[in-house]
Amino acid sequence: MRYRRLGRTGLKVSEISLGSWLTYGGYVERQNAIRSIEIAYDLGINFFDTANVYERGAAEKLVGEVLRNYPRDSYVLATKVFWPMGDGPNDRGLSRKHVMEQAHASLKRLGVDYVDIYYCHRFDPETPVDETMRAFDDLVRQGKVLYIGVSEWTAANMAEALAVADRYLLDRIVVTQPIYNMFNRYIEKEVIPFCERQGIGQVVFSPLAQGLLTGKYKSATEYPPDSRAAKIDGTIRKNITEERIAKVEQLKSVAADLGITVAQLALAWTLRQPIVASALIGASRPEQVEENAKASGVELSQDVLDRIEEILGSES
Repeated sequence: MRYRRLGRTGLKVSEISLGSWLTYGGYVERQNAIRSIEIAYDLGINFFDTANVYERGAAEKLVGEVLRNYPRDSYVLATKVFWPMGDGPNDRGLSRKHVMEQAHASLKRLGVDYVDIYYCHRFDPETPVDETMRAFDDLVRQGKVLYIGVSEWTAANMAEALAVADRYLLDRIVVTQPIYNMFNRYIEKEVIPFCERQGIGQVVFSPLAQGLLTGKYKSATEYPPDSRAAKIDGTIRKNITEERIAKVEQLKSVAADLGITVAQLALAWTLRQPIVASALIGASRPEQVEENAKASGVELSQDVLDRIEEILGSES
């Protein structure tokens, strides 16, 4: 496993990280979830990601329970705050009240004294940015959070937060977690150039397009019984089209020429960007972690990248 610096910080994270969205505490069988985390750790993955909202805290509990078996200084742990955790008017968003209460609740569920990275899970237009940044800065000063991150914020959102941080001498955002894969490349236009200038690292989620880039989907209407598309409704099914399935089939030939799987090709493709510190994978089985971890260190030549661009066409 190779490691990269997270943006301009001195923190080093594994090129492949393990997340718990839609999986742990939910539809993934408990023992598979536990073994996936254990296998990841054994393979050198040192970066584990979760959120308070994942299964309303159940994912945090499971991740914390497994990681308790390892030295706290040997892994990097991230969680998030924003989405509703109750039905009350203050049970969501990035108000000081919600941020503080959820930070303490997450630490309790995880069974740790601090998290390495605490993310604003989305931008909150109803809360002044200075209120949010001050709350996060206080958590840093209290030693409960080491680094501040955001997820799916625009370049303009981040610019506003950095200006506030610099004006009031608050801790700065050092990492963002956007969606990024061969079929979703919006961050290349504004987010990546902005983050390169500001030294903000990228930890990209859904690098396999929620399983589409593993090659397991053969039809846009019929899904493997153990797949997310078969078990969970929503955007996953919407993104599986016959056109994209055909492109994945072409990408398989590129991967085969390199002696790797199409999933490993897709992960290596996201990591071709130096600003991407880590590609965040999900796993319902330990074998998936083993396969995906092998993408670390795979370097794609310009010829291969050109072939990929030809296949992706309108997706780029």
